Amino acid sequence: MKNNFENVSSHIGRKIEKVRLLRGFTQTELGERLGGISKQAISKLEQTEVIDDNRIEEVARALGVTPSGLKKFNEESVLYATANFYEGSHSVNTNINTIINDPVDKIIEFYEKRLQDLRNEIIATLKDKK
Repeated sequence: MKNNFENVSSHIGRKIEKVRLLRGFTQTELGERLGGISKQAISKLEQTEVIDDNRIEEVARALGVTPSGLKKFNEESVLYATANFYEGSHSVNTNINTIINDPVDKIIEFYEKRLQDLRNEIIATLKDKK
């Protein structure tokens, strides 16, 4: 029997949901990028454990990632990449150390906030260049 973590890591629908959230898309926005499918259809897609390769390619393209990246997505790789990207940034490393043992929901919450902070920084930088 697989443990809960293994089930989550192989569930492609959950990976789609997590990547969608990390990319900052709503279910409605992803549906529009997939040719105008409904929010409810996206919700059903995100609950589906196994999806055929053609659909994965379409979803990956809509999310702006590779099919391989979508299939292999996991929180550990995001945590690792972020920790390395911000190496030397005391506040981010402190936050990562604080949440490393928290449930996955806390990790997702942390990254959603961090992504919003990064978006705000980019917007501020672009406004300053005008």
